[in-house]
Amino acid sequence: MRGTAPALSQSSTEILQSLVGESAPMRQLRALVRRIASADSTVLILGESGTGKELVAQAIHHLSTRRRHRFVPVNCGAIPSDLLESELFGHRKGSFTGALEDRRGRFELADSGTLFLDEIGDMRFDMQVKLLRVLQERVIDRVGEEQSRPVDVRVVAATHQHLEEAVSNGKFRADLFYRLNVFPVYVPALRERGDDIVLLFQHFAERCARPGVEPIRAASDLSAWLLSHDWPGNCRELLNFVERLSVLWPSKEITLKDIPGAMLPKATRAGINTVDERSAVLALGDWNDDWAEDMLSAAEAEEARAEAALTIDRPSLTAPQVKTPTAKLLPAEGVDLKQILADYEAAWIREAMQKASGNITHAAELLGMRRTTFLERLRKYDPSESRQ
Repeated sequence: MRGTAPALSQSSTEILQSLVGESAPMRQLRALVRRIASADSTVLILGESGTGKELVAQAIHHLSTRRRHRFVPVNCGAIPSDLLESELFGHRKGSFTGALEDRRGRFELADSGTLFLDEIGDMRFDMQVKLLRVLQERVIDRVGEEQSRPVDVRVVAATHQHLEEAVSNGKFRADLFYRLNVFPVYVPALRERGDDIVLLFQHFAERCARPGVEPIRAASDLSAWLLSHDWPGNCRELLNFVERLSVLWPSKEITLKDIPGAMLPKATRAGINTVDERSAVLALGDWNDDWAEDMLSAAEAEEARAEAALTIDRPSLTAPQVKTPTAKLLPAEGVDLKQILADYEAAWIREAMQKASGNITHAAELLGMRRTTFLERLRKYDPSESRQ
């Protein structure tokens, strides 16, 4: 489903309660959302990754006069640049290879509703020109079609980038920036929200609890730690942390000493001489491999298999020269094992691409990986190569 219309029975209070927090920045944010929702102007939501910018956009839509129509989100950074025009504006059958039928774009799907353009800062320059025309003229041109189509859409955009700096550097159009920046809304980082962190912990615990199971609770020492951590990944990082604790210690009041040091964020466990996170999870109980893999997220399980594949001696590749430490060489302050493994993995990825002359399928075979998994690693370590 490309977009949703909200449940009309929701009150404005219930909608604003989704923006959890009682800190001054969050109270100000809710007040601003309530005021600008009734207007029909373009909104630019600013804030770090993981702060909940899409949640703010949904609240603006649900409180607006457009709430009976669709809220359609588009991640401009996740769609390949050569497909973004078709995704936004649609296309006519036969306009390019693979265009097997007429197709409506996201603007048409959001007609009379709200279009949320996430990561607008990643939009390529020529697409910025076309978006500016739509915002000014309120018409779209499907790819391969000469006749313009009128649309009635409220645009809410979001970015974690400093767009004014991007404008100064010539990476973002000034005219589009001013057209989007009618109502700027700043979403505070989690570290700026004080005691909201503890409230969010409990909110996420209730979301993550299995049916019939009490949500986890944070003991006083864990609550103090929650407030001391910077949370660079913001709400997304906190949600992942709570979800993991909910799986491992359901319905329990959790103290800081219950959690292995390797499961805590890196900034907190600096100086702790401990094994890597995955090993720490497996050491928590006498679990069999299948159950342990269920405890880990699908992404981590896949990462574990990929790392295991990288340790296999493959004669078709020359292993990168990575010094393997022994127990005697381990410094007293410990090492960043995850970073070491990441560096080693990146070296293998690049070596495989070189040996395969840039053929992704062949490179994945050399490392014994599925093509989709290899592509994920390639995007992580060398995004310019992953567009093939």
